[in-house]
Amino acid sequence: MTANLMFYVFTALTALGALGVVFNRNTVNAAMCFLLSLVGLAGLFVLLEAYLLAVLLVFVYAGAVVTLFLFIVMLLDVKGGRRSPFTKGTGLAATVAAALIALGLLSLYNHGRIAAALPAGPGSGSSLKGYAYQLFTTYLLPVQIVGFLLLMAMLGVIVISKRQAGTEDGK
Repeated sequence: MTANLMFYVFTALTALGALGVVFNRNTVNAAMCFLLSLVGLAGLFVLLEAYLLAVLLVFVYAGAVVTLFLFIVMLLDVKGGRRSPFTKGTGLAATVAAALIALGLLSLYNHGRIAAALPAGPGSGSSLKGYAYQLFTTYLLPVQIVGFLLLMAMLGVIVISKRQAGTEDGK
């Protein structure tokens, strides 16, 4: 297949998966649509020859985050209920978001390209060695903070699930 056709296939897969996440009432099905969207995005990264980002996206987000989300949903037994009607604040936020997206698309259409804003040389993360060096020197503290926050979130889910189990048994 040609690269253009693959681009359109992965773009459609990403967009349809994202729409499935937004409009699906069942949380498990929404998580599966999110996984489908992430696979499409990883395919787009492969087309851009950013193989490291594609693999990290599949391993970290598709492998860990979606799986953790599914376990949380299944542990807490979240059921989809009736949706509340839109309020004025929600309508205003949606209007502002749509206007910003339209403004961005109009700006992209008028300027015609994005490459003029990018630096000419290779990026600092273009090689795996440079990426690893920056990860373990410059960005070590943010990575450890994010890991700690994920650990706290996981412990919070365990506490919430234990509290839920205790109330169901009548304790």
